[in-house]
Amino acid sequence: MPTLEWIGKDKVVNHHQEVPYRVLERQYSYDEAGQHAENNGSENMIIHGDNLEALKALLPRYEGKVKCIYIDPPYNTGNEGWVYNDNVNDPKIKKWLGEVVGREGEDLSRHDKWLCMMYPRLKLLQRLLADDGVIFISIDDTEYANLKLICDEIFGSNCFVSNISWQRTYSTRNDSKGIVNEVEHLIVYSKQPGWSPNKLPRTAEMNAKYKNPDNDYAPWRSDNAFAADASTHQGMVYAIQHPMTGELLYPSNGAHWRYSQDVMLETMRGWCDYELRDLNDAKERAAVCGVPESEVRKGVQAIVLSKSLEESAVRAKEVYKRGQWPRFFFTKGGKGGIARKTYLENVGGKLPTNFWPFSETGHTDEAKKEMLAIFNGKATFDTPKPRRLLEYVLTIAGNQDTLILDSFAGSGTTAHAVLNMNKADGGNRKFILVEMMDYADSITTERVKRVIDGYGEDKKAVEGTGGNFSYYELGPVLLLPDGNLNEDVGPQKIREYVYYMETKEPLPAEQPTDEPYFMGLCRNTAYYFYYEREHVTTLDHAFLATVQTKAEGYTIYADLCAIPQETLRKHNITFKKIPRDIARL
Repeated sequence: MPTLEWIGKDKVVNHHQEVPYRVLERQYSYDEAGQHAENNGSENMIIHGDNLEALKALLPRYEGKVKCIYIDPPYNTGNEGWVYNDNVNDPKIKKWLGEVVGREGEDLSRHDKWLCMMYPRLKLLQRLLADDGVIFISIDDTEYANLKLICDEIFGSNCFVSNISWQRTYSTRNDSKGIVNEVEHLIVYSKQPGWSPNKLPRTAEMNAKYKNPDNDYAPWRSDNAFAADASTHQGMVYAIQHPMTGELLYPSNGAHWRYSQDVMLETMRGWCDYELRDLNDAKERAAVCGVPESEVRKGVQAIVLSKSLEESAVRAKEVYKRGQWPRFFFTKGGKGGIARKTYLENVGGKLPTNFWPFSETGHTDEAKKEMLAIFNGKATFDTPKPRRLLEYVLTIAGNQDTLILDSFAGSGTTAHAVLNMNKADGGNRKFILVEMMDYADSITTERVKRVIDGYGEDKKAVEGTGGNFSYYELGPVLLLPDGNLNEDVGPQKIREYVYYMETKEPLPAEQPTDEPYFMGLCRNTAYYFYYEREHVTTLDHAFLATVQTKAEGYTIYADLCAIPQETLRKHNITFKKIPRDIARL
């Protein structure tokens, strides 16, 4: 598979493994009671901080758990005047490049810098994605080709789903020159090959094609009575006699009847009496199958009239006049060929395509107007995405319980879409937003608050969606550069990290009160973290006497071990020394 090379790539390909693990510190929670210090237990999170470190901090709880990811990273256009600085010359990113890529980074081109910034973030996003999950990435032509190549490398080219063209604008300026950019890209990758989107709700225009001319139980439209590959389905290639004209009707060349012969016979008996009969028509069937007559399947009978044409025609005309025709019917007032009914109730929704028109997904002007309405006419953010775009993403890529992650949160459109959809259908969708810029609280979070509470005045007021979230800052690192524990983070955060590193599962929410050092039971191994900040802990017989959980094996962390190795092996106990044996994420 072709791969993309750029200056600094060798420094960042595995950089996600070197990013320090930082704890997340909740600052406040927000719900119908407003903002308060008490933890409301919300699964909705807004995180302020570098998204590379924030994504690393999310791994213990969310690796392999995120159903849908949407990101709108910097497009790298070079425009320096936006609130969200769409350029990797941002001081924070320049500082990161200087630390990771080294002095070499000072001479990187704009595209090299952008790739160095994106690559490790995409690596962590891939780890967070669930096996049935999918990621949508907004981008324009500036970095599209580069992004496609690194996504092929990270997610796998066989997991590429689509390059969607989103119609971002509903009108073009008269003074535009050259070929006007009317669309942006949404690159879509799945975690595993073969991902299939949900269908979209049907439109009135689509449903209008379904009629009910025969007073059947449901609206239907005319469909093809044949299916392809006659040569491999020769037993389904035969004549059906027309009950009103007597004509022998065969499938078109290269096609066969859509259903098996017993089903077709039973259906045709809804018109009049039919039977199976050998017509010795190998020549005609061979022509349909596209094979020599000597190779066509022998003994395939036709479906023909059991009674005279006159009697059959009388009965068929009565059925035609009465209505509720059989599933396979005759066109042109009953005198044409055979067609098939496809009922509206069986076709399901609309399949999404790779062109998303603004009429269905919103446009940039709509997004700006919604932001102005939320912030009382103040232009707080120049480049928001429309809420309808994110609702469209969630419709085809999620369900009512979907967790969506947006690590370039910007104005908070993703959270707005989640809250709006939950209000509309009573769903329990959840969001995690990450924003590194200083407006994470003043714009991103403030928008979510106003959406929850309602915004606008008088006739233009928008009712609140309800809902809740908690706001987090990136806290200190858990493991210090010298390898020691940063004990200031607290034992609970350390336990969560250690348990995840052992099991790749989140620490169970309920912890037993009679076993304070027990963390959890996973795959029949019990895990204990015997840690006290104020004194050295020792794995000895006295501690083992306190173990109550029955398991096939035990992994016990402590500062020291006073039990001989032979005894540990006998009881299937693995001792791990704090902090030496705590693995780095």
